[in-house]
Amino acid sequence: MSVPRARILDLMKAQCQLFSTTFNPDGIRTGNKILRERLKGPSVVSYYPRKMFTYRDFMTEFKNLDLFVENEEEADRLEHLAGVKARGKGAPKKKNAPPSPHDKKR
Repeated sequence: MSVPRARILDLMKAQCQLFSTTFNPDGIRTGNKILRERLKGPSVVSYYPRKMFTYRDFMTEFKNLDLFVENEEEADRLEHLAGVKARGKGAPKKKNAPPSPHDKKR
């Protein structure tokens, strides 16, 4: 003799209330498994070290002392860009004029 479906659903409902789970008799995908998990944000943030003092922070901190300190990374970047432009491989120049009627796409 089989147990009626309504009786099994009542039992499942009581079980879900008792164990604080979601009652989902149809098995519809609701995403509760993902929503119950702990947030990963705080652990990811604590994994990476804090950002160190940057060149810009240094210059703003000691601006009133009139120190001249060269930013080596920026100088290397500008030197690289000059070499690339000399070979003709640099980024194209931006347009200064407003778009003409011929430039508009149809």
